[in-house]
Amino acid sequence: MRQIIYLVLAGLMALALSSCVTQGKYRLKEDEAKALSGELGDLKQQYGKLSADNSALKAEFDKLKADAAGLVKENQALAKDKSELEQVLKAKSDTLSKNISELRQKVADLQEENRKLGDEIAALQKAKEEKVKEVSSTYEHLLDNMKSEIAQGQVTISELKGKLTVNMEAAILFDSAKADVKPDGIAILLKMVPTLKEVKDKSIRIEGHTDNIPIRSAQFPSNWELSAARAINVAKYLQQQGLDPANLSAAAFSEFKPVADNATKEGRAKNRRIEITLVARD
Repeated sequence: MRQIIYLVLAGLMALALSSCVTQGKYRLKEDEAKALSGELGDLKQQYGKLSADNSALKAEFDKLKADAAGLVKENQALAKDKSELEQVLKAKSDTLSKNISELRQKVADLQEENRKLGDEIAALQKAKEEKVKEVSSTYEHLLDNMKSEIAQGQVTISELKGKLTVNMEAAILFDSAKADVKPDGIAILLKMVPTLKEVKDKSIRIEGHTDNIPIRSAQFPSNWELSAARAINVAKYLQQQGLDPANLSAAAFSEFKPVADNATKEGRAKNRRIEITLVARD
């Protein structure tokens, strides 16, 4: 009996112990489940945050990708523009280089032309100076040869800008209303001949002038004819003395180029004149 009671007690104690063990494991598992549940919640929360971050990152990636594609297109456009600009600049550079080369050649040509013109101007200036010297020499010789006539006021000799003019009152060459050179006039012209023969690069023009008193002569209908005949006769005489006729010319001006007032006797005497002028050849 006691043995049975012991067995029963042993069984109850084993059952009690078994129940305690099972209950402890359950609590442990329950605690583990709670911990896992809490961890799962944290993980879900973390997943949700990570998922949101991932979406944001994807959106940002897509935006950056689109921006990159736009930058690629823009870069391609810029590269194309750069290539076109380089071509335009090269074309302009080639054109400018060509223009500069042409301008340099033109400058060189102009410099050469200016040099030649400078040489020509210098030569012309020298020739002009020589001519002025020659005219001045002629002027000095005529002054020296005709001192007495100049002193008496019958002859004046002027030189202006290379133009030499001998002005002789008609009275010392001609009788009144006459055109033939009188002996005293021939003597005066002879004083001029040696100097005029030395004139090589000028033409010798003889001009006839009168006053405004109409001539009363059957030989000369007007002062035109008288002034022309006097100029021609002086030219003929100079030719007879050896001057080249191709270098002589005669012109008539009648009373229409006065040098003094015809209202006075003295003025009319000055207007009746022969002018011998050295002029440039045509």
